[in-house]
Amino acid sequence: MHDDVSLTLGRVRRVLTERIRPAVHGPRLPMEVRAHRLPGEPVPPDQGLGLEHDPYEVGTPWGPAWSTTWFRLRGEIPQQWAGQPVEALIDLGFDVNMPGFQCEALVYLPDGTPVKSLNPRNQWVRVSDTAVGGEAVELHLEAAANPVLLDYHPFLPTQEGDVQTSSPKPLYTTRHMDLAVFHPEVFELASDLTVLLELVEQLPEGARRGRILTALDAALDRVDLQRIPETASAGRAELVEVLQAPASASAHTISAIGHAHIDSAWLWPVRETIRKVARTSSSMTELIDATDDFLYGMSSAQQYAWLKEHRPEVFARVKQAVQEGRFVPLGGMWVESDTTMPSGESLVRQFLHGQRFFESEFGIRCRGVWLPDSFGYSPALPQLMRRAGFEWFFTQKISWNQVNRFPHHSFDWEGIDGSRVFTHFPPMDTYNAQLSGEELARADRQFREHRTSTSSVAPTGWGDGGGGTTREMVAAARRVADLEGSPKVRWEHPDDFFSRARAELPEPPVWVGELYLELHRATLTSQHGTKRGNRRTEHLLVAAELWSTLAAVRTGADYPYEALETLWETVLLHQFHDILPGTSIAWVHREAVETYARVEDEARKIIDGALDMLAGSGTDHLVANAAPAPARLHGIELPADTLTAPGSSSAPAVELRRDGEDLLLENSLVRIRLDDAGHVVSAVELATGREAIVAGERANVLRLHQDFPNMWDAWDVDRFYRNTVEVIDGVDELTAEVDAAGAAVVTVTRSFGSSTVTQRLTLEPESRMLRIEQETDWHEAEKFLKAVFPLQVWATETIAETQFGVQRRPTHTNTSWEAAKFETSMHRFVLVEEEDFGVALVNDSIYGFDVTRDADGEVTTTVGLSLLRAPRFPDPETDQGLQHHCLGLVVGADVTSATVEASALNIPPVEIAGDAQTAARLGRPLAQVEGPAVLRSVVKLAADRSGDVVVRVYESAGRRSHAELTLDPALDAEAARAVSLLEEETDDVPELTVDSQAGRLSWPIRPFEVTTVRIPQA
Repeated sequence: MHDDVSLTLGRVRRVLTERIRPAVHGPRLPMEVRAHRLPGEPVPPDQGLGLEHDPYEVGTPWGPAWSTTWFRLRGEIPQQWAGQPVEALIDLGFDVNMPGFQCEALVYLPDGTPVKSLNPRNQWVRVSDTAVGGEAVELHLEAAANPVLLDYHPFLPTQEGDVQTSSPKPLYTTRHMDLAVFHPEVFELASDLTVLLELVEQLPEGARRGRILTALDAALDRVDLQRIPETASAGRAELVEVLQAPASASAHTISAIGHAHIDSAWLWPVRETIRKVARTSSSMTELIDATDDFLYGMSSAQQYAWLKEHRPEVFARVKQAVQEGRFVPLGGMWVESDTTMPSGESLVRQFLHGQRFFESEFGIRCRGVWLPDSFGYSPALPQLMRRAGFEWFFTQKISWNQVNRFPHHSFDWEGIDGSRVFTHFPPMDTYNAQLSGEELARADRQFREHRTSTSSVAPTGWGDGGGGTTREMVAAARRVADLEGSPKVRWEHPDDFFSRARAELPEPPVWVGELYLELHRATLTSQHGTKRGNRRTEHLLVAAELWSTLAAVRTGADYPYEALETLWETVLLHQFHDILPGTSIAWVHREAVETYARVEDEARKIIDGALDMLAGSGTDHLVANAAPAPARLHGIELPADTLTAPGSSSAPAVELRRDGEDLLLENSLVRIRLDDAGHVVSAVELATGREAIVAGERANVLRLHQDFPNMWDAWDVDRFYRNTVEVIDGVDELTAEVDAAGAAVVTVTRSFGSSTVTQRLTLEPESRMLRIEQETDWHEAEKFLKAVFPLQVWATETIAETQFGVQRRPTHTNTSWEAAKFETSMHRFVLVEEEDFGVALVNDSIYGFDVTRDADGEVTTTVGLSLLRAPRFPDPETDQGLQHHCLGLVVGADVTSATVEASALNIPPVEIAGDAQTAARLGRPLAQVEGPAVLRSVVKLAADRSGDVVVRVYESAGRRSHAELTLDPALDAEAARAVSLLEEETDDVPELTVDSQAGRLSWPIRPFEVTTVRIPQA
């Protein structure tokens, strides 16, 4: 038989595109259109619906970037359409290839009822299922003219990413705003043909493929292209047999869940995300009402909270659909946050605030964590998920790896403490599935656990900028539910999928350690102002809770529950995976920096108010140390978690002297040598004589690299950045002095390119850390700034702080997995060490670093701290202007001392005036933490406002230990119990030993274990 496959496929494609799909809608009637363009920001719908409208002619340009236009559409259904389904067809100027990334609208009825969204892949609005002739139709559109920033030629610098710099030129031109008859049978024929065409394109030669091709030809033979509505049923009849052929018993099963993955900010500001959520949620509740089995899942409690506050009419529909089990809250987090940079406390609050919202609003708890798109996943997460009560974890992003293909799709993920959580990656490699034949075949082909497992997940719908699932996707799902040659598809709650998958894999494969994304490595550095704001506010809010708890318990002061919750939720929002990583438009980051400043100011006011209550009235010099370990101020040691009158220092001043052209800074612990350019050429631990800097090399050297990645400017740094380097070693000015507190201070100013940098290097009495404060007036483009430290340490691994512990990474590149990690993450320090000597680099706002092994006679270790970048997309002015860093070189360090130094650097003591006796009585810790390397994470009042005190501690060094809490008499030790991260009773916690007479709690603690203790007030 001759091969006519290409002929049949070409025929189907053309007829579908040019005849059948256009015939889904029949006769059209233009509507009368009027419009009102808002001069500024959006207004609430009740105001928008009452605006005065001007005449508007379809085909007229509308919508400057970020503007809102309210359209009013009116029409009348012709008598000859009576009894037929009628829809409004509205094209605002859409490009169907840009769903979620351009103009959109939310459709309202005149009474304010939200109907659904209009977007490039959803241009219809159902007016009537059985039209009545002469019936009046009126629709109101809240249309947003969002500019396309990630265009066909992506990553081009643009000023359209901020309303302050965007063009006033209208971006879109409407094409039609019509009433039209909807032909359901033609829609069904189009869906039949689409599914079979996509299936046959994936099938191998054989009987099934041949029969589908024959049926397709037969169907098109029966369809009269000039009378498609009248002959669609005849065409469909030829397809019944091939569409009813059931899938094989061993067919892979796809668990589909409607999805939109709406980024809480990205190429649009937060204010626009609020409207995107309302648009998509309206469309999804409309689709739920129109179907029997469709399920839609939306993550992020923040997005539901926005609906409740800004679109209560949409929230009411969502809440009803949640109660019916059709609209599924996912993830249990406040937002889909980044997970490498937020602190441990921040991740706990993501879970706490997310789950509390879902329970209070819907009476449910999420059983799994849903993070399809974050840029790598911290190895601390498995323990935190388990301790927060989660059973499973879902992500997809690791499929984006540049080099190594991840070996599993369903597996146990093991974290730094040994906790495991059942995890799934969808083999479809997307969180925006369309349920196309190619996607279904790919999922089946790529699934790694076929031997033991039968199914995978498909988040289905247009995402990123929203839109969600379409009726075309629902139609496809119905046809491939049980179709020969295709995986089976069913709408299913992810909880049900995970329960089944777990049962099928009683001994799943195990992945140990971080889920490192071999892409988007520069997100650890881009938008430093945003990252610095995050670090500062995280620590300030923990300090505010500490002092507020002391004031509440000791003085009866009101605990600022609402203020702290609001501030935490603001910080949590900004940890979203396109805000904190620095990958959003200029508008987002401009507002983020402003918001962090406001949060910082409000947190400091809470701290000051609580400390005033604890300090009393007086003129004594008091110091509050909110760090969880002792800190030093001007050579005086300050106990942890305490407000004290520290007295004066007896430590001798640091010696500062010239040695030829070099400067020597020496105290009782270390001797630092700087060359005439202010670089560190020697750092010796006096007790051992160990040298920290490679002989003949210079440390704290600033290096500038060309930085123009192949794609994703703000996201990526490619390995070839190392090929070009400019060493910044010129000196504009250098001064040296011993200050009033006895510290040696050297200040160096340098110029490079269009920028300047000033470093203030300080060695304090009895400190083993050289403190480096840096101010950079940054005016470079497409450059990468690093501070480099060649260290006289033969290190086989780096030890970088992560949430509640550290993660170790090899320094070698033996395999492609290690070689791909040429830029990695840390929190407040990175440490390299030999058996008996280590050097740590601590910081106040840096998250990225690289490490190389260098050999010139012996192997040494060079660490480069990533300071600033200058990508031009999506924000062409990234980090231009003044930027601040503080870091420290700690000589003779281990994990414990590095943690203590990093903590002190990030949580500096607060000096106030007050009464020393009052401070001694009221300012002592409520819970004194003891145990080698056991640290307090937080002291706060319980979120349920019961007045119970919550203390969270963790083992920080990776050793089995014993933890003790000595409690203030104001707390009831006998009633204390270990609880979950959600501050609730759970079995998955250690058993406490209580010595009620001594007021002491104790328990064995595993390496990196996090324990939360809840203690009623006595």
